[in-house]
This record gives sequence, C-alpha cells and structure tokens, in this order.
Amino acid sequence: MPKRQLSGHQKRIKKQKTEALINSQKGAIKKFFSSNENVQSSVEEHENLVIDVAENLESSNESSRDVNQNEDLNVECAPVNIDDPCNWDNMDQKLRDLLVERGPVRRNGDATFPKDDNEKSRHFSFVHYIRHLPNGEKYDRKWLVYSEALNKVFCFCCKLFKNEGNKTQLANDGFQDWKNIGDRLKSHETNWEHLTCMNKWIELERRFQKNQTIDKSVQQRVIKEREHWRGVLLREIALVEALAQNNLPFRGENEKIYQRNNGNFLCFIQMMGKFDLVMQEHLRRIEKGEIHNHYLSHKIQNELIQMLAAEVKSKIVAIIKDAKYYSVILDCTPDVSHEEQMSFVVRCVDISTSPIEVRVSEFFLEFLKVDDTTGLGLFCALQEVLVSLQLDIGDLRGQGYDNGSNMKGKNKGVQTRVLEVNPRAFYTPCGCHSLNLVLCDMANSCSKAKTFFGVVQRLYVLFSSSIQRWAILKDNLKDVKGLTLKTLSQTRWESRIESIKPIRYHPSKLRDALVDLANDRMTESIAQSEAKSLAKNELENFEFLFAMAIWYKLLFAVNIVSKFLQSEDMCIYLAIEKLKGLIDYFENYRKVGFAEAMVDATEMANEMGIEPKFVEKRIIQRKKQFDEDVTDEVTHSAEESMKVNYFLVIVDKALSSFKDRFQQFEVYEKNFGFLFDLEKASSSDECLKNHCTNLEEVLKHGGVSDIDGRNLFVELKCLKQVLPRGVQKPIEVLNFIKLMADSFPNAWNAYRVLLTIPVSVASGERSFSKLKLIKNYLRSTMSQERLNGLAMLSIENDLVKEVDYTNLIDSFASRNARRVIFK
Repeated sequence: MPKRQLSGHQKRIKKQKTEALINSQKGAIKKFFSSNENVQSSVEEHENLVIDVAENLESSNESSRDVNQNEDLNVECAPVNIDDPCNWDNMDQKLRDLLVERGPVRRNGDATFPKDDNEKSRHFSFVHYIRHLPNGEKYDRKWLVYSEALNKVFCFCCKLFKNEGNKTQLANDGFQDWKNIGDRLKSHETNWEHLTCMNKWIELERRFQKNQTIDKSVQQRVIKEREHWRGVLLREIALVEALAQNNLPFRGENEKIYQRNNGNFLCFIQMMGKFDLVMQEHLRRIEKGEIHNHYLSHKIQNELIQMLAAEVKSKIVAIIKDAKYYSVILDCTPDVSHEEQMSFVVRCVDISTSPIEVRVSEFFLEFLKVDDTTGLGLFCALQEVLVSLQLDIGDLRGQGYDNGSNMKGKNKGVQTRVLEVNPRAFYTPCGCHSLNLVLCDMANSCSKAKTFFGVVQRLYVLFSSSIQRWAILKDNLKDVKGLTLKTLSQTRWESRIESIKPIRYHPSKLRDALVDLANDRMTESIAQSEAKSLAKNELENFEFLFAMAIWYKLLFAVNIVSKFLQSEDMCIYLAIEKLKGLIDYFENYRKVGFAEAMVDATEMANEMGIEPKFVEKRIIQRKKQFDEDVTDEVTHSAEESMKVNYFLVIVDKALSSFKDRFQQFEVYEKNFGFLFDLEKASSSDECLKNHCTNLEEVLKHGGVSDIDGRNLFVELKCLKQVLPRGVQKPIEVLNFIKLMADSFPNAWNAYRVLLTIPVSVASGERSFSKLKLIKNYLRSTMSQERLNGLAMLSIENDLVKEVDYTNLIDSFASRNARRVIFK
C-alpha cells in the first residue's frame, strides 16, 4: 500500500524549498502594485521554483477552497524595508531590477540623524548629498543612500552592481566615519569601479524607461498579473468600505468560497464574480487550485479595515493640528460584552475645508475601553490618548461631558483634573442633559406631576401587554395617521412629548378604546378593572386633562430647544440665545399659561362630554389650639388650589432650575458676549477695552495668553467699520477674517476659541448608536481594534469617500513581505 505520509527526508526537502520560495518572494508583490509598469523580471528561474514547490505541496495536501487555510503565511512574515541598504545582502536579479526601478530613497529634509557616542557627537547630514565643484556649481549625489538601521551610508550603484573584487566600504559594509566622510566621498566618486557601476545603473534604468528589458514577453506577463491583483484588492477595499458604512457583519459560520453561511464579505465576492471579469478570474483560480493565497481571509479583512481607518484618522488628526485649538467630548456606556466604552470625540474649527470658508466640526476618533470609571481613571485614559495622537493638552480649550459626578465633580472629577493642568480648558456641562434634569426637577416638584406621568405609562403598558389589546387600540385610532401610544423614556425627558401627543389630541378615542377593552369578554379581569379605572378616574377627570395641556406645551418648547442644541455645528452663542428665549417663554407662560391651559382642557372636556370643572374636595377641619389665630387661614377654591399648588410650582421650579444648571453659560456670556454680535457690541470704547482685557486674562496660562487685549481692541474697532452688511454671527466674522489673511490675528484666535467650546455631547451619544449596531450580541467577541476601525468607517463615512485607493493599495503592498504564486 502507498505511504500516507512523507518520509523525514522528503519533509526536509519540502521545507527547504518552501523557505527558499518565501525568501525569494520578499517584496515581490511590489511588482504588482508599483505605479511604474516598466519592471524587468527574469521569471523563468522563479517560475521553475514556484512550480516545483507547488507540485510538492499538491502531492501532500489536497487543494481546498478554504480562504483562511493559506493566508497565515502572509501575516507571519515580518515587515521588510526594501529601501534600506541593510536588506540588500542577498542580491538577486529581480531585487536588483526592483531597486533600479524604484531608485534610491532618502529621508525627509526635516529628519534628524543619530549622533555618535563619542565626545564629538558627530552625525550624518544632508549636506553630504551635495557635491561642490571648484567653479561653485553644485550637483546632487543621487547614488548616496543612508541606512537607518545601520546608521551608515552606501553607494547605491556599487552596492547593486559591484564586482567580486570590490572591497570598498561604500559598496559592502557601509561607511560611518563622519569625520572623514567628505574626503571619502570625493575619492569614491572619482573611482573607476564607481564609474563603471554608475554606467550599468544608468543603462538599466534607460532600458526600463524604454520598456526594452531582457525578456519583454515575460515583462508584459508580469504587468498583466500586477494589474489583475491591483483590481482584486481595489474591489476588496471598496467592499470593506461598503460593509463598514452600513454596519454589516463580515464573517459567517465558515470562510469557504461557494458554501452556505460564509458571511457577507465572501457572499458579495461571489456575487461580483457573476458580473465582474476580474473577480471572476480570481475565483476561477481559487476553485481550480491555481493559487493558494487568495487575500480574502478575515486577517486580510482586518488589515484593510485598519488601513482605511488609519487613513481617515490621520486626516482628522491633521485637521485638528491645523486648527490648533480643540475641545474634547467624552461619554461612557457599557457595550454588549459588559465592557465600559468611552467615546472620544474632538471638536475644532476646520480651516482646511476651502480657501475661504471655515466650519465647526466634531470628529469621532475612537472608543476607549476603560476599566476604572473614576475621575482619575478617565482622566488618565484621556491623557494617554492625547499623547498617542500627539495632541498638545495645552491647546485644549473646551471639555464637554454629561452631568455625572465622575465627570463634573468639583473636587475629583475629570473636568477639575484637566483644569489643574490647563485652566483654559473650559468645562461645559451638556446642554441637553441639563434640560433633561430641569424637566426631572419639574416632575419631582409635586406629587400630582409624578402621578400624571404614571397614568401615561399605565396606558401604554395596558395596551402593549398583548396583541389583542393593541388591536383594539388600533381599531379606535384607525383614522389617525402617525400617532400611537409610546412608552416614557427614562433618560430623554423632552421626548416624552411623543407619549403625550396622542392623548392630547385624541382623548375621546383613547377612552373609547379603554371602554371596549373593559367590555371585551376575552380580557382578563385585572385588565378590565385597570381599563375601567383609567377611563373613569383619569381620562374623564378634568384635572388630568388640565395637566396634560400644561405638560404638552412645556415639553414642546423644551423639545425644540433640545433638538436645536444637538446639531454638530452648534455654537455657544446660539445656545445662549435659544436658552434665553426658552426662559422668556417660561416666564411669559407663568403669566398667561394657566388661562391657556384652562381653554385647552375645556375643549378636550367638551369633546369627551364631561363637565370642565375641578372636583371640589371637602376641606378637613383641623382642631385649633387655644393660641392659634383663625384669621390667618386662607381657603382656596379648587381652581385656585390647582394654580397655586400645581401650575406655579412646576413653572417656578423650572425657572430656578434653569438658573442653577446653566451658570456656566452665563460665564461664557460674560467673557465672550461682546463677540456674539459686533454690531450690538458696546459703543463705548472704554467698555470694549475692558472686555478685551478681561478676555486676555481668561485665555492666559503660565504668563502666555492666546490674545493681546489691546491689539484685540484695535482690531475689533476696525472690524466694526469694515465688516460687510449682514455679517453678524461669529462664524461669518471668522470667514471674513480668513479672507483678510493675517490682518486680524487676535480676533482670529478669539473667535476660534469661542467656536471651539462645545455645547452638548450629542456626537458622543450618536456614536453609541453605531456601537450598538456594530458590536451586537452576535458579534460580542469583536476585538477593540476591529471595533474602532469599523466605527471610524461608519461614523466618518464622508472622509472615507475621500481616501485614495491607489495609495492605499501601494501601502498595503509595502507593509509586509507578500507572496503571490503565479499560474
């Protein structure tokens, strides 16, 4: 019987050939992704090696369509810097051709070189790249290359084309004597061996340019294969982007082509193969076993996700650094795997959008997994991410958090610890959270308000408990479009208006639904009793209708402002303007609201056929003591009691809560108010000068201020005269200042700081919506790196569309030593 396993000798031979193949393929994928299509390749010897190894592999392993089976070799190879001369020791023809095509690569002009350990501390310099002739002319030494790994210089052409007898250091081990490097370079460039190698280099380079390499047919085949692989990766990157933007999962139960439940990624790849010729050819090669490296595994998916996300992230960081001043917005939530995720969002004035206009932008950067949710733990996490992104905490001008004690604490909260490091990082409690807390204060101010929302929730629970009950509700509301009972939100109080709206506009139909439910024989006795109680004691109670009229108008007003504050480009001056308008509405409603609510409640009562009158309750006479003055007692009617003990209580509580919870906004108005509208700014020069001086002190830390108060005063006076008509808002003024170039530097800084201050943490809350879609219960084991990559592609999808796929493919090809087996 034939042997089922290879012998030890055969295994060693197979291993040696496989290692030889891998070593020969380091950097080989550059042939398929280089932008220049004129690459010489003597492929005959290479193909023989590939076919030999492929035959041995096929003899021991049956060809499989498993995508993940053969991809591990790609990621296990360490990254190789092919441009560094330290990696040119094992020179062969294909590597030489590749290097000649790429040419010598140098570091950026602002790079620094390491110094020697001796007392002189000499180092290599860019000066040595220039050759000075006696007549004063200068020539570039293109042949001189520097090795970062060895801290030595080499001769590019001598390293590639040297003869066996060439013993010069620049052609072999490299030169590092920085004291004598000038003399050595002068002697080397006049050496006969160097000139011979230069001639070989130039000759081969010219042949590449004319597409006249040794084997033109093989070269054309390499070019065709390269374009095929570029096309495959281009489609994979586009597919990764599409799946990530729509928050769709990638993988399934298996990773095999043309099998069931193999995931969205492979499923869409198969779909492409039906219509796209490039992907059709790629899948044919996989099916026939002609290739073993498909670049379709989950590891390649992760790599493409990370590369796309890193490209977008680098763009965002560049925008933030260009803007200089920025604010941070942090918010925390537990994910499906019970890990605390902190959303990290940065707000800045984006000045890179166009040559003239600027805009306020908020960018999502990543989710931070935090184990310590105390103020110190969150502050340390914030510091670490700022350091990793190379963002200076000294340029931080705003903090936006919710109203949690670990965030806003005055002693150990995050905002206090940041202010200790940078006093100019102004803390702003989230405006939307503060509005929610105002409504909470109103609802908890009296027992009748608590009871009202309890009745609203009881209505929803009663009908939503079974399908049959909900069908009864729908039958009674069939003429109403877009309205139905909704549960009360425990966190977003302003959204409770959606729960009250159907009761406010259709109380009679809801009462009829309750009556039908109570008379339905199929309804349980407890539900019948609950329905009768709600219909008789609540909906037919004029006091309930009156409370509903009050709460509907108050919640409607708060909801409008809350939605307005949640916009991404919301600025502090607009928020203050809207909050002032909301407070004025409450103050006016305190005067006329009771009468308006009585009118609305009376209309609802007439519609339902009940008497629009408050129920008079019997006054319990308390026994008087001998020293009590009976004349001090004030007896109110039922209507007066409703006004004093209910209406005025909740409105007055709202006004006092507004004052307590928006104190920081008053501080902003005091410091930056004169910038809100230059036309309405104080006409007194002395007053304007005092405002500018005060702002200089506010923006000063460590003896350095963002502005000069006196110069700002002069610039603002000039701006008031030259501003075009209709330019009033700070963002419009900032656009005009940018158009005027560097004419108003202090005003430019002051307005940028003003617009950088956050108003709410709505962007962080929106990122949590994406978090729940990406990391759901079926994908709960997702790694943090993959989560951040997918979240970046989903949230910042506008920036993803601007990514250059060509550069991304070149970067993908150069990250690791790739292997591609030819047919």
